[in-house]
Amino acid sequence: MTIIFIIALLIFPFISWQIYNITRKNVSTGVKVIEFLFIAALVISVGLFCFAWIFNSDDYYKAIDIIDGGYSPFSLKHVPTLAVYFVLAMFSLVKLRFQGRAMPPLIFVLCVVFVVIGFPISLAIILQVSKIKADNSGMGILFAFLPFSYMISSIFVLLHTTLNEAKLASNRVYHNKILNYLNQKMATVSTQPLWVLLLLIPVFILITAILMLFGQHANSITKVFTETTTWAFSQKTHPPFLDHKGHYLCTVAACGDPQIVKPIRLGKRHGYEIIVNRQLMVANAFEDLIQQYTPALHKVIRSFYDQYGYSLSKNITSAKGSNLIYILMKPLEYFFLIVLYLCCIEPEERIAKQYSM
Repeated sequence: MTIIFIIALLIFPFISWQIYNITRKNVSTGVKVIEFLFIAALVISVGLFCFAWIFNSDDYYKAIDIIDGGYSPFSLKHVPTLAVYFVLAMFSLVKLRFQGRAMPPLIFVLCVVFVVIGFPISLAIILQVSKIKADNSGMGILFAFLPFSYMISSIFVLLHTTLNEAKLASNRVYHNKILNYLNQKMATVSTQPLWVLLLLIPVFILITAILMLFGQHANSITKVFTETTTWAFSQKTHPPFLDHKGHYLCTVAACGDPQIVKPIRLGKRHGYEIIVNRQLMVANAFEDLIQQYTPALHKVIRSFYDQYGYSLSKNITSAKGSNLIYILMKPLEYFFLIVLYLCCIEPEERIAKQYSM
């Protein structure tokens, strides 16, 4: 979640400053309207992106309740790399739109490089969230607005800025010979794509090298999409979804240490796969027995559990907590087992059929 606020803190102040600048410009009302629409699209897209990520922020290895949200389309371990490139691209896009005519040629080309780098990254994001699966939260379209608006904006900004900057740069003269030489070379429209291509790889390598100093990988820009689950480029599998109406022993079975909670097999409850252990099957068999012979009592017990059990299960978020709950439930498991053996002709058969696939 921290990365969401970082993106917002980096983008929103700069965009707000540009809005202030627009109001001070001596331009026609039509141009102001277009610029406001340009900024509004980015602001709304950033807001939708952040909103979608609030409900899709878990990594692939976490067991989650599908009712509470979905898995993140970006690996949280590698998302700083994605964020840095996208923020640089967004910053350069806005800078080109409003300051392109006043920038030195080298800064201008660097901004174009970052905008170009942002284009395939935006396309990758759109493709990543385009695959709609039944176990996604259905918010993929909200992720797509930001990269889509960026791609559309970048095409128009690059066409508009490149042509206008080339006209002005051809008449600009610097006292420094090297800077003047670079200016004349970069001022030619036909050679500007070449300069962008020449700087594209070294700039990408430089930014990647800096990110590696902060713990990112050389291929984090690809791992941010592949080390995920339930999305288009995902290569990881996730644990079975937690049952939002289930016993908190479901949480134990999914999140506990396998050597302690001893999972047996996969089962199905309310249409979702869950990990099943002996304790869970015994508890559910006992509930099944109570429902069969005393449905009124079962209704009272179930109502009480539905009110408090799920809230308790949401607080079990670690393997150690799950292990502790499993151990504390052991006496109750033995009680359930004794009742089953006293009341059932074939207690093990009743136990074994719980959560059958």
